[in-house]
Amino acid sequence: MGIKEKAKKVEEGIYEIPIGTKPNMKVPARLYLSDKLFQQVEEGAVEQAVNVATLPGIYKYSIALPDMHFGYGFPIGGVAALDYESGGISPGGIG
Repeated sequence: MGIKEKAKKVEEGIYEIPIGTKPNMKVPARLYLSDKLFQQVEEGAVEQAVNVATLPGIYKYSIALPDMHFGYGFPIGGVAALDYESGGISPGGIG
């Protein structure tokens, strides 16, 4: 079973991959996608959104927006807020 299959629809247009899906996740990954876009999104992009959820200092959610697709480290269309004191800087999250 891939990570994409572990996503749960929490409300219309929002899918969530819960903490614990992958070791060291600190927050859930939220995907803001219609049902049609969710069916079409690349497994690798979803896995990248989950990987972002493991970053030190990440706050509340790893987020991926409707234009998400496979990137380099972060999915393109991914967003993460990092805590000032314990967070980091990731060039892969800049686009």
